Formats: sequence, C-alpha cells, structure tokens
Amino acid sequence: MPDMSASVSLAVTHLVPLAKEVDENKVTPGVLGFIVFAVMALAVWGLMKSMNKHMGKVKFEDPADSEEKPSAEASGKTSSS
Repeated sequence: MPDMSASVSLAVTHLVPLAKEVDENKVTPGVLGFIVFAVMALAVWGLMKSMNKHMGKVKFEDPADSEEKPSAEASGKTSSS
C-alpha cells in the first residue's frame, strides 16, 4: 500500500503559493457560502410553510367553553352543534 502522507504533502506544497496570492484583508464567502445560505433559506421557508399548515388544523377552545360542556353532560342535557 503506498504511503499517502507523501502525496498529501506534495499536494499541500503546490497549494501554498496559491494561498499567498489571497489578500488577507479581503475575505468573501464565495459560491459555497451562497449555496449554504440558499439551502438554509429554503429549509426555513419549507418549515414555516409546514408549520402554518399544521397550525391551521389546530382547534383552539376557550376555557369558558370547556367548563360548560362537562356540566351540561352531567345534567343529562345534550347540545347539538
């Protein structure tokens, strides 16, 4: 099995001159940063859309309504909706 550390060090020595050409005072996120941001934005949009759909299915009842129903059932009255 060949020694991988020699090939890795050779590849790194070829990349070192490229790193010296980069302006250290100017750092930009580049294409990868944009792709990550776009994926995160799409994920948040999808989660918000799903949450709105699920919240639409929830039925909220007032506490006053829930207190009246057991007392009506206890007295034998049925309420038709």
